[in-house]
Amino acid sequence: MDIAVCVKHVATLGDEVEFDDEGTDVDPDYLEWTINEWDTYAVEEALRLREAAGSGEVVLFAVGDEEADESLRRGLAMGADRAVRIDPGGDAGVLDPLIVARALAGAVGELGPDLVLAGVQSSDAVQAATGTMLGQLLGLPTVAVVKHIELDAGAGRARVHRELEGGLIHVLEVATPAVLTVQTGINEPRYANLRAIKQAKEKEIAVRDLETSEGGCATVLRMFAPPAGETAELLGEDPAEVAARIVELVTARLS
Repeated sequence: MDIAVCVKHVATLGDEVEFDDEGTDVDPDYLEWTINEWDTYAVEEALRLREAAGSGEVVLFAVGDEEADESLRRGLAMGADRAVRIDPGGDAGVLDPLIVARALAGAVGELGPDLVLAGVQSSDAVQAATGTMLGQLLGLPTVAVVKHIELDAGAGRARVHRELEGGLIHVLEVATPAVLTVQTGINEPRYANLRAIKQAKEKEIAVRDLETSEGGCATVLRMFAPPAGETAELLGEDPAEVAARIVELVTARLS
């Protein structure tokens, strides 16, 4: 049972925030970095599935510069077998979900895993796009917002529960290999002991260059903190009027 898990080294905001000179990103001096919370659940679920199968390996994948090694080592300390980092060779902060998904697809595709797991979304961008894009690029069945996995490796199928709005649960079967994006609460991620943390620091992380030069699907035009003290506006009940008012507000912000 070979399982690929995609993790992200995410930025977290401190108490104070300043933007860069272009106004398109937060000044790095005001950021701290850590493993994405959703991805810790994906790592834990992969470890449990491997343990239940009794064999195989869990391989971690991340896109980023050498600072992303910290998050990969967190997953290694939890019990993952090895890690691969795709180095974009530039400012990793400008990578959008499509670029990241393309980079992951090349590396994950070479592994040919029985299952691919990722967090539903990242805590910094909150786009919930990379995992589903990765599934399309790999040509694999993809299920998002998964809360429970019952894997039948012998039959090549998985029974999964996915979370819908309003607390509803959608149960379905999917052929494997497949890409599943994991929701928080699917399990309780384990803590790594000091010995495991030390061993993870000694493990080699394979590094490969970003192979594609294709562009992404989005460009950041502006980033700003909303003005404090503004009064909330109720937009009414008619969908057409609400949509029109939202367009007006967004247009005014971007002008």
